[in-house]
Amino acid sequence: MDWSDEGIIIGTRRHGESSLIVELMTPGHGRHLGLVRGGRSRSQRPVLQAGNSVQVTWRARLDEHLGNYALEPAIFRAAKLMETPAGLYGLQALAGLVRLLPERDPHPQIYATLVALVDILDDPVLAGALIVRFELRMLEELGFGLDLERCAATGTNDDLAYVSPKSGRAVSRSAGDPYRSKMLRLPEFLLALPGARPGGDDLIAAFQLTGFFFARHVYEPRGLPPPEARERFVALLARQVLPAAVL
Repeated sequence: MDWSDEGIIIGTRRHGESSLIVELMTPGHGRHLGLVRGGRSRSQRPVLQAGNSVQVTWRARLDEHLGNYALEPAIFRAAKLMETPAGLYGLQALAGLVRLLPERDPHPQIYATLVALVDILDDPVLAGALIVRFELRMLEELGFGLDLERCAATGTNDDLAYVSPKSGRAVSRSAGDPYRSKMLRLPEFLLALPGARPGGDDLIAAFQLTGFFFARHVYEPRGLPPPEARERFVALLARQVLPAAVL
């Protein structure tokens, strides 16, 4: 059995004295692990870093085996990402999201978005706005997508301001105001096309929104704590975008 693809390294772990098990996200073969013999050598070490893109060939006797990777470097990003906390925590948070997907299950659009995000992690505000959209997409992939297009009460898309914590559906301001204390805030930028820089309050509120549904539907049922890297990325973002008085 063998295949070739491109991929981005999302993690590694030691295997034996000199080898590494490398975890990739690929467009055609999803999240996939493989053994790189001699992966801890001085020549291989700069290549086998999280955030780098590679060309990969995987070989195994049977499909269910771990198999061996032959990797060739394509894009080096790791050194740049490690220069800033935003790059480091952002990459770790993205890798944690991808690990929620079943192993070896192709998600080509998720892969394409991941690569695009890794390339802009040096701009935390822009990256944060796109990461929270990525989280919404991941909730959809996991079967817990939110319905933010129309009001759950009126069926219209006018002045959407809240999200129901029970249904995950948008609620208009007029229908939700009487229950404001029980509602989640719906940041306006999530209703617009990607690319705009949201205000600081909106950006943090968006992470609170997705974090609530990840905790309820993903982390708590699996007995997992909220990812530490995500919490650190959001805290770093809050220090940059919120006034000191708010903090």
